[in-house]
Amino acid sequence: MSDALFPRPRAVVAPGAVHVPGWLSPERQRELVAACREWARGPVPIRHTVLPGGGVMSVQTVCIGWHWQPYRYTRTADDVNGRPVAPFPDWLAALGRAAVADAYGDPAAGGRYSPDTALINFYDGDARMGMHQDKDERSGAPVVSLSIGDSCLFRFGNTEDRGRPYTDVELASGDLFVFGGASRFAFHGVPKVLPGTGDPTTTGLAGGRLNLTLRETGLKEGRVSNADRRAADR
Repeated sequence: MSDALFPRPRAVVAPGAVHVPGWLSPERQRELVAACREWARGPVPIRHTVLPGGGVMSVQTVCIGWHWQPYRYTRTADDVNGRPVAPFPDWLAALGRAAVADAYGDPAAGGRYSPDTALINFYDGDARMGMHQDKDERSGAPVVSLSIGDSCLFRFGNTEDRGRPYTDVELASGDLFVFGGASRFAFHGVPKVLPGTGDPTTTGLAGGRLNLTLRETGLKEGRVSNADRRAADR
């Protein structure tokens, strides 16, 4: 049964955390898939991120605007090939502002939103994302999450730890999820992808799940994170 016949309702999952099903049109999904394919080719190619303890993330990631590696942002991908990342385009920032405005029903909130980086994660059928907080930014602005392709089980938790209480939400292709305010630093993760639930004819994505998360780093040119400073002092 299609969402057109039985539309999924918009839901406030927690204060400041809003799920808007079907927010991306099929045309916009195809445009984003095409853009992500270009970014995945470089200048910094998509890769499995290596964690400080030696573990390797099961998702593949490419960044634009700023490069994220655990647990800092830089302009160059020093853990991949040392090259500057692709710039963050104005059209994607405009999409992020529209997302915040629509999720919160507040055009002013959208107008204040100035994302300058995106982490683009690709999940195959076996990929997972453990419960974590997005806290390497210097800004408390909302995170905008866009889903394309296969559906997933998205677990949205509390701000204290990785355990309960949490809410499980199914994110499908075209869905928007925004979390800010009291929920900005909530733990969240993806315990399961649902292979075969996407529609390649709609998205242009043959399989797997593509997730774009737009963020404000709060960083300026020539500035580095506290983690960068600590690393430089070693």
